[in-house]
Amino acid sequence: MCLMVKCAICVHLIYSDIVQKCREELKAIRETNPDLKPTLAIIQVCLCVIDEILRLNEDSRVHGIFLHLPQSFLSRSVRNAIKPQKDVDGIYFFCNTLLDAPLIGKMAVLVGVEGPLKATIQCLLQNNGMMVQTCQWSSKHLQKQFLCVVCYFQQQRAMLLCFRRDIWLNHKSDIEISRAQTPKPISQLAQEIGLLPEELEAYGNTKAKVHLSLLNRFQHQPNGKYVLVAGITPTPLGEGKSTVTTGLVQALSAHLKLNSFACLRQPSQGPTFGVKGGAAGGGYAQVIPMEEFNLHLTGDIHAITAANNLVAAAIDARILHEATQSDKALYRRLVPSVNGVRCFSPIQMARLQRLGINESDPSDLTPEEVRAFVRLDLDPEKVTWQRVVDTNDRFLRKITVGQANTEKGHARQTQFDIAVASEIMAILALTDGLADMRARLGRMVVGSNRNGQPITADDLGVTGALAVLMKDAIKPTLMQTLEGTPVFVHAGPFANIAHGNSSVLADKLALKLVGEEGFVVTEAGFGADIGMEKFFNIKCRTSGLKPDVVVLVATVRALKMHGGGPNVYTFHIFTTFYIYCIFERLQLVYHYGCSNLKKQIQIAHLFGVPVVVALNVFKTDTQAEIELVCRIAEASGASAAVQCHHWSRGGRGSVELAQAVKKVASQKNNFQFLYNLQDSIVEKIRTIAQKVYGADDIELSPEAQAKIDYYNQQGFGALPICMAKTHLSLSHMPEKKGVPTGFILPIRDIRASIGAGFIYPLVGTMSTMPGLPTRPCFYDIDLDPVTEEIKGLF
Repeated sequence: MCLMVKCAICVHLIYSDIVQKCREELKAIRETNPDLKPTLAIIQVCLCVIDEILRLNEDSRVHGIFLHLPQSFLSRSVRNAIKPQKDVDGIYFFCNTLLDAPLIGKMAVLVGVEGPLKATIQCLLQNNGMMVQTCQWSSKHLQKQFLCVVCYFQQQRAMLLCFRRDIWLNHKSDIEISRAQTPKPISQLAQEIGLLPEELEAYGNTKAKVHLSLLNRFQHQPNGKYVLVAGITPTPLGEGKSTVTTGLVQALSAHLKLNSFACLRQPSQGPTFGVKGGAAGGGYAQVIPMEEFNLHLTGDIHAITAANNLVAAAIDARILHEATQSDKALYRRLVPSVNGVRCFSPIQMARLQRLGINESDPSDLTPEEVRAFVRLDLDPEKVTWQRVVDTNDRFLRKITVGQANTEKGHARQTQFDIAVASEIMAILALTDGLADMRARLGRMVVGSNRNGQPITADDLGVTGALAVLMKDAIKPTLMQTLEGTPVFVHAGPFANIAHGNSSVLADKLALKLVGEEGFVVTEAGFGADIGMEKFFNIKCRTSGLKPDVVVLVATVRALKMHGGGPNVYTFHIFTTFYIYCIFERLQLVYHYGCSNLKKQIQIAHLFGVPVVVALNVFKTDTQAEIELVCRIAEASGASAAVQCHHWSRGGRGSVELAQAVKKVASQKNNFQFLYNLQDSIVEKIRTIAQKVYGADDIELSPEAQAKIDYYNQQGFGALPICMAKTHLSLSHMPEKKGVPTGFILPIRDIRASIGAGFIYPLVGTMSTMPGLPTRPCFYDIDLDPVTEEIKGLF
């Protein structure tokens, strides 16, 4: 028997069970509706097979669908388009699932299968290069013969969706599991959660933007419970916060019958094609369709890229034009005569007011006022705004622009950041509406003039255009989990340089939609020392929302690393670290490993919020390790600590977690911020360094101290702090695992995102543009030109 398989399930018994259940259901239907005449639709020839299947799915007069088509027409998407309730020949899905595995040269044993079913399966397997044997359950040599287990399919009804699932998880990638499910139409999902048709803006059949007018309609609706998913200090592989978030809402909805909503960040295409891969969750706890989730989605990141780079283009163009034109020429071009009439645009009027110029007629300005109006006098050496692109490209970390002859020698050094590091992304995540977003965009500081005064997007005159580019991106995107529960995907700023949380708007909309007894589960980036701290101190300050419970994700794998095991590097874990994973190492977990878990629990308690530890279980974890971690977590102050199997079991693998969250969230907590905004910038930084990271103190570089003085002078001192620090350690040193002590936290520089509304100190060297590894994920990604299916995407 294959060592990776724990048990085998007889195809014949499952087939018989399905037939018997169908007979019982049909009998019950006839008793309540004796005039019912079951109708079977047989598709033999059709140019648009899937469209016809979808039409028959919704036709109440049709009770069954049978595909009598050539094999070339029977693709996965065609087979899985049939509603499970109307699939009269489930063997299609069974064979489609089985034949995804590498079969050539292997032996299959069909146990207890007789009749037409036996002949069909045997023929299919032999045609795909397998040797096939059959035997009865009574065979004394069953175990010796069982070299390959025939998988089966099962139907399981979730909250709102009857979906299919096969159990051969060891041979299924995330994308294959995602495709095995047929998402419900997005219009149906919207109707189920209480949206009106006019509040939905569909992007195809599986995703849609939700209009913000919903907030007005539900303004008197009480909010549901607010749950934050954070984690311990992670390995580079991540510890599964997205899968825990997804599995938890599946459990709350499908199994505890509670309204629930997941709020996730939109992933950057940088990691998708770089090291980490997709971010839709994984296994049977993921957002579908995962290809759309991980790639372009509804274009929010593209809108941010366009808006960000419009600002960058405006900066360099303005520097060039001011350097090559007189005041009079600039004024003539900035305020042109149109049909013989000259007038200021509204954004130019706003600039005049900031300058203290009260004239509204362009001809009434004095030469001094004209000069003040047309000259931003941006210092090229003090431009802080960078261009962005949503691709990991290390060679854009430092570039020179303006080298063409047309730029007349006005070259300067600059750089590209990854798109999700843009301040516009942080603004999108923190705004509460269009008017607020436009105001925040206008306040963005892009650099300083030669007198040291800040220059904003409003000064450039670009704010209105930015708002236009972002008008659709401000709407959260509605999707669904594998089990049909609703998900908002919105925003995705980097957690090490920004606050790393999904949007305030998505959380607010979801809290209204679930109602007072419902649950909204939102995710913070990286470890609790970064994403969770910023969620509380920055996001909750902006939104006015108070969390009810923190779910802290941990893995035995990461705890072994913190306990002294080798570091984890991308997906190459097949040497020393793999040995540490596959064998029980209680001493690594107990002596030092759980110290990081204890510290992260303590960090949550600093804010007065109870903690439920979710141990994301891997197949290499032993029961002794699992029980040890849960005991230590509860002894360290966690309200509960439960093991989770959502990756392999979906919602039913997180029922215990859902029950614990429900219980803890019903209790009152004493939520509080870590610092007062009126504290000095230095004191706010020191508070985070000492209380959260465990540093002895901070050390400011001369540059950092000069920036603090400057920001205080400009009136920015009362903003919250967003520490830019490595996510791989509680300290500033990525190699220091567990709970480092006795260190001084160095602050090498301090910058400000005035539009987003925070100050961000730079701790150590932080890269805002990741690079590609030697073997990026894109080596495995391809497109089938016939089916148009994407291959190898995680």
